[in-house]
Amino acid sequence: MFSPMRECRKLKILIACAVAVLAIVIRLSADDASRTRDAVLHIAGGDLLEINVFDVPELSGKFRLSNSGTLSLPLAGELQLQGMTVQQVEQAIARQLRDGGYLRDPQVSVLVAEFATQGVSVLGEVKKPGIYPSAGTHRLLDYLSMAEGLTPLAGSHANITHRDNSSVQRIELKSKGGARENPEVYSGDTVLVERAGVVYVVGDVARPGGFPMDQDNRLTVLQALALAQGANRTASLKSAKLIRTTGNSRTEVPINLSSVLASKSPDLQLQDEDILFVPTSAAKSAMKRGLEAGVQAAVGVVIYGRY
Repeated sequence: MFSPMRECRKLKILIACAVAVLAIVIRLSADDASRTRDAVLHIAGGDLLEINVFDVPELSGKFRLSNSGTLSLPLAGELQLQGMTVQQVEQAIARQLRDGGYLRDPQVSVLVAEFATQGVSVLGEVKKPGIYPSAGTHRLLDYLSMAEGLTPLAGSHANITHRDNSSVQRIELKSKGGARENPEVYSGDTVLVERAGVVYVVGDVARPGGFPMDQDNRLTVLQALALAQGANRTASLKSAKLIRTTGNSRTEVPINLSSVLASKSPDLQLQDEDILFVPTSAAKSAMKRGLEAGVQAAVGVVIYGRY
């Protein structure tokens, strides 16, 4: 006989079971993610490890490594764990317990409960360098956002130095296609955003100064001249010079800007710290002064004639 109350009770039980199963799946997924993350990290001095020896609670608990990376465990004794991965630590503890005759087949699991360095250092060409908290899972762009983004002088690459200093990961921040690499960054890592190249345009130009190269570190002579808002009318375009420093030596390369502008000469690629010097033409300067003097004289004659 159909009973609404009975069916409703069954439905509630099914929902409760489904919620419980979902909670277990989420917990297991989080544990797997944590273990996967820990597996790629290397243990360092001061880290706090949560060690669990199956069915032996006397050997389980939280243990902190010394500054030199050693760990003293009951029965197992002192172990040197500096630079090991979590999986290697598990194997080392199990081997020590087995070889010492304490357990026949020890099942050991290890989690990193606390890292000695709990932050990520973000340095270089970011607006707000500093050490940022690393609780939870964060990626490179998350930390660049915490540092309030890049400065105008930021280059196209960032270097991630991992906490054990065993490797440096070079990341391209922006590729030609617009895609970005966004790897995960771990506690104790250091992110260094490189500076872009800078070229200098000086002499008889509208806005002399230093100008950052684009994110591919590519800039030509005419592009640099355009950034300086072009040459003045009194500039000697045929006598420009490219001053380049290589090591301890400095070389000067003559450039005929008139010829480059007319596409009769190649538009040279500039390098970091190059200086483009555009001199003033003595003849053009004298002519300009003569014209200014003539205009002033004419204005004076007009004003004198009125009176």
